[in-house]
Amino acid sequence: MQMKQMLKTLVLGASVVVAGSSAAAFAADMTGAGATFPYPIYAKWAESYKAATGNGLNYQSVGSGAGIKQIKAKTVDFGASDMPLKAEELDADGLTQFPAIMGGVVTVVNLDGVTPGQLKMTGQVVADIYLGKVTKWNDAEIVALNAGVKLPALDITVVHRADGSGTSFLFTDFLSKTNPEFKAKIGSGTAVKWVVGVGGKGNEGVAANVQRIKGSIGYVEWAYSKKNKMTHTQLKNKEGQFLQPADDNFKAAAAGADWAKTPGFAVVLTNQPGKNSWPITGASFILMHKAQSDAAKGKEVLKFFDWAYKNGAPAAAELDYVPLPASVVKLVQDSWKAKLKDGSGKSIY
Repeated sequence: MQMKQMLKTLVLGASVVVAGSSAAAFAADMTGAGATFPYPIYAKWAESYKAATGNGLNYQSVGSGAGIKQIKAKTVDFGASDMPLKAEELDADGLTQFPAIMGGVVTVVNLDGVTPGQLKMTGQVVADIYLGKVTKWNDAEIVALNAGVKLPALDITVVHRADGSGTSFLFTDFLSKTNPEFKAKIGSGTAVKWVVGVGGKGNEGVAANVQRIKGSIGYVEWAYSKKNKMTHTQLKNKEGQFLQPADDNFKAAAAGADWAKTPGFAVVLTNQPGKNSWPITGASFILMHKAQSDAAKGKEVLKFFDWAYKNGAPAAAELDYVPLPASVVKLVQDSWKAKLKDGSGKSIY
């Protein structure tokens, strides 16, 4: 399946099934569930991995919150979340986590006459929109940032995630860091109590609503915006620079991360310092049980991500994700050796 065609077919509750031709082969496939943020790259990796090895992956793009619930319930071989779990929560459920890929979240709008990347926004203003304080596109706060841009006296329709979402965590974490009132009234998390707006399930659902509703604003993973030709905005970063979303700017945000000293690799990359740092950058994490009841399946999951680390960079670049640096991959592989065990206590990696 061609990448363009595949991304056009992203639908609510998307999943990718790359399976064997027989029922026996399908039974042996890996299963994962969670974040919609990395779905495009996991789908592409799964397709390529199946072609290279004959082994399949069934990944359900159901949102980070649902992915965390499913791995805790042991109904999948791995969960996926864009909000890293804290060390105490991992320990309580016998889980380990590691980063798989990095990327950026963007704000997107549906405004006639405004071209992709033309509109300038700040975390302060976006937060005021999501607080219901800025309700018109020609509000003075928006006009002040966009000299020369014709902004209509049109109502703003806020679009947000309706499900538990790591993309929402990254978005609300950035807004909480740039707007004290947003932090106090809404805060950051995978699921927050929104005060205005309409919900969409998954990055797919938010994208569909923004594309459908004139005057809307939403937030999605960059690959969804780019491949669906949505109108993204510039964002002001911590250093006061207005930036376009780009691979190099995501890398800049990730450059200062101290993975080695952060328990559970729980690095949050929003509002990072640096002139070229995209302000809503994040990693997507994989969750697995330390004690693997099905060691063979656990080994296959590790083989898949090991293969992706070694061979998946070209596909990641095509979709504007950022592969992990080799030094971080080594830390992740060391954690696999130390933490993931079979029933006899032997490492599965």
